[in-house]
Amino acid sequence: MIYLDNGATSFHKPETVSGAMRCALENCANPGRGGYTAAMAAAKTVLRCRERAGELFCCSPEQVVFTHNCTHGLNIAIASLVKPGARVVISGFEHNAVTRPLYAREAKVKVAGRKLFDWQDTLEDFENALKAGADAAVFTHVSNVFGYILPVYEMAALCKRYGVPFVVDAAQSAGILPVDLQKLGADFVAMPGHKGLLGPQGTGILLCGREPVPLIQGGTGSLSAQQAMPDFLPDMAEAGTLNVPGIAGLSAGIAYVQQEGVDRIFRREQQQAEKCGKALLKLGLRAFTGDHQAGTVSFVPPIDCEDAAHILGEGGIAVRAGLHCAPLAHESAGTLDTGTVRVSYGHDAAAWQTGSFLLQMEKLLARS
Repeated sequence: MIYLDNGATSFHKPETVSGAMRCALENCANPGRGGYTAAMAAAKTVLRCRERAGELFCCSPEQVVFTHNCTHGLNIAIASLVKPGARVVISGFEHNAVTRPLYAREAKVKVAGRKLFDWQDTLEDFENALKAGADAAVFTHVSNVFGYILPVYEMAALCKRYGVPFVVDAAQSAGILPVDLQKLGADFVAMPGHKGLLGPQGTGILLCGREPVPLIQGGTGSLSAQQAMPDFLPDMAEAGTLNVPGIAGLSAGIAYVQQEGVDRIFRREQQQAEKCGKALLKLGLRAFTGDHQAGTVSFVPPIDCEDAAHILGEGGIAVRAGLHCAPLAHESAGTLDTGTVRVSYGHDAAAWQTGSFLLQMEKLLARS
């Protein structure tokens, strides 16, 4: 199988990830619940992951809150910043993990910046929306559908200028692009553990630039005599037993990213996506490519997207078809009615993957 669906989850993982998880299962108990060897091994495993994440994302280990996934982190962040009925500015390329929590809180949402790969449009429209009045802003770093890299550092500066708290969705950028909590000055940055960080599914991180409002209440292993949640990070946002084997795997994934280098991984992915996009255009397909694009490219095939993905799958190519849980992004790009087929590269991106995919595309076009 040629795996080109890393926008959904990274696959295959480095061998060190499964090894670290197996070691945790065999040696770790519950962190913070005892001073015996297995409990302390768990506590050290969790702390090491916080430290590695802090190094990678330029924050203190205490600002690293473990979540079940990026969606969980976004829900904590949005619940912390957005009161019911609040005015919220978002980009035109947000995932349902952002829009559905805002809808549930009956937020007054302003969509700003609808043109793909156009930083000027994004920044001008975003600033105008902030000027008009906003209580919060939430925006993605990279579109999960089209690979559009938004100018998040400039958007962050605009939020600071207008005094608007904000959340960055780093689902498609963590481990692939620089994500610097200090430089961003974000209130929160949410990310999954299982995509660019190469950890297992069921893991995520919320970087906290401010104290969150706890989404769930429960045991933390600290201040057990009081009924209120602890008032310090990370305990205030981590109720219940942590996913220690998952965190061990995530720690190994982060270590791999640090060893390889974020810039090197990004260049590897981007080069193949650029090559793929140009080839799809030469085949006469409607492919979405442009400046400020990461390792993801979408295109509209001459047949139904789901049928195209199924045919590619039969040929050993794993891609994603449809709306990708991001109807707003498709609306912005004019593909809401058709959807797209998405090719998304990972840390192991290579020319042979692109060549194999394009060979199968030629066969598909010959059949249609």
